[in-house]
Amino acid sequence: MSKSGIVGGTAIAALMGGAIAAFAVVWRPAIETVEPPAPQSFEPALVKHGRDLAAIGNCSDCHTVKGGKTFAGGLPVPTPFGTIYSSNITPDPETGIGRWSEAAFRRAMRSGVDRAGQHLYPTFPYDHFTNVNDEDDRALYAFLMTRPAVRAAAPANDLAFPFNQRFAVAGWKLLFLKGGTYKVDSTQSAEWNRGAYLVDGLAHCGACHTPRNALGAEKASASFSGGDVDNWHAYAINAQSRSPLPWTTDALFHYLRQGWDPDHGVARGPMAEVTANLSSVPENDVRAIALYMGSVFGPPTQDHLDQAEATRADIKSLQAQPVSVQPASADNPGALVYQAACATCHESGRPLPYSGINLRLSTALSAPDPRNAANVILSGIRPVGGERSPIMPGFANSMTDDQIAAVLNYLRGRFSAQPAWSGVEQIVRDARHSETVSLQTAPAPESVAGGSMQRDKP
Repeated sequence: MSKSGIVGGTAIAALMGGAIAAFAVVWRPAIETVEPPAPQSFEPALVKHGRDLAAIGNCSDCHTVKGGKTFAGGLPVPTPFGTIYSSNITPDPETGIGRWSEAAFRRAMRSGVDRAGQHLYPTFPYDHFTNVNDEDDRALYAFLMTRPAVRAAAPANDLAFPFNQRFAVAGWKLLFLKGGTYKVDSTQSAEWNRGAYLVDGLAHCGACHTPRNALGAEKASASFSGGDVDNWHAYAINAQSRSPLPWTTDALFHYLRQGWDPDHGVARGPMAEVTANLSSVPENDVRAIALYMGSVFGPPTQDHLDQAEATRADIKSLQAQPVSVQPASADNPGALVYQAACATCHESGRPLPYSGINLRLSTALSAPDPRNAANVILSGIRPVGGERSPIMPGFANSMTDDQIAAVLNYLRGRFSAQPAWSGVEQIVRDARHSETVSLQTAPAPESVAGGSMQRDKP
């Protein structure tokens, strides 16, 4: 054989080898369908356990569109690569998972592959769910298979090439998906390990609170350092936290369980959905999450302690004084807006949840940008039905963008020790647009796993 023939044969063999390797990476076999299992075939205790796990995982928040049936999917999830719509996870045999076996469900959770062998986009956080053990997967499967079946096909994803090709997801998994369930740390307590298992698994806290790289994967070196989701900033929940007062395990527990804490304010945006779900799960699991996250925060630095002491002293010295604001002027137009719309609640001296948080304690005003504060001013904080819960009116219909930008600049300067924000006006415009869209697409506020649930009483 000639030299050119040998070279050509080598090239062909290399191409064939590459094609076979690519096929092996991309291809996954379909798993046989089953007849939808009868709800009564599952033990009630297993279903109840699955219900608690689904609440910890906030499954209903992503798989329920506003005005739609719980778990029927169709919620648009914006990403830098386009919009992905959540799937129907009710036991409907045609549009849901009614014909999925438990093995098919477990594969989706662990590997991000559906029953038909199609790679799932990692907006479904299987990079966390791979940590979930067999027992909990079985309980989740039992819970979902006993929900009402809803016939509802999700809209087609709106993604640009090559992200609309599923083989791209297989490549993403090679780079970023680590298999295997959670490994117990023998140097830590059982409660700490339970918290770590839930946080890194079903609760997938890092999915929001960790920044992402250019390919949409969490930056492992910056775990819990803050991220972006649905035009909200998910705060850093580690030593980089900008909370004016340090978080303690007790404060974390109260916040996660009740949706607010006197030293840290009120859960809002996507976090309000998280705390609504956690209000109905076993208390021990919430305490375990708080204990583990307390270790992630770590002990506060001396600078943070000094800042906290100064903040407490400032609050104490002003508690007995009447409400006062700096006079409005051309250089400080937000002061008049604050006096008219904000001060009477936020400087009332009444404790939460019956008044607005003392704004010196607001993490939103110490955050890297004003997105969260703008979102709250626009949409307010809705009360929990039948509960003694925080409430704040939204000002989307009564304030202009310029007025909101002015009051944000005023609040930043008066109540935080951080430098002035930049680009506030554009951020307010973006927040107003996002608020309008969320009214059309967000899950109903009372939706939690399995339907409407009541909070534990404070």
